Amino acid sequence: MTEGDTYDILSEMFLTVLYGAAPVMIVALLVGLGIAFFQALTQIQEMTLTFVPKIAAIIITLLAATPFIYNVLLRFSDRIFDLIVSGGV
Repeated sequence: MTEGDTYDILSEMFLTVLYGAAPVMIVALLVGLGIAFFQALTQIQEMTLTFVPKIAAIIITLLAATPFIYNVLLRFSDRIFDLIVSGGV
């Protein structure tokens, strides 16, 4: 196993983490921005208004995106296990 192979595995690992976390992070960002705009427009500064909708949106997104996250992780783990079996690691 060369340095190039190690670099390829590490870069694929980082991309896998980004792809797996992207749906939740994007929804959290959009909900947070929407709540911030709502609070700025109405001057309501309630602390629970920022947390409850964001947590609910994250939970719903996790439930909806679980098959996608599973497939992303499955592809990466299959590649790593194939490398281990073939003696490439």
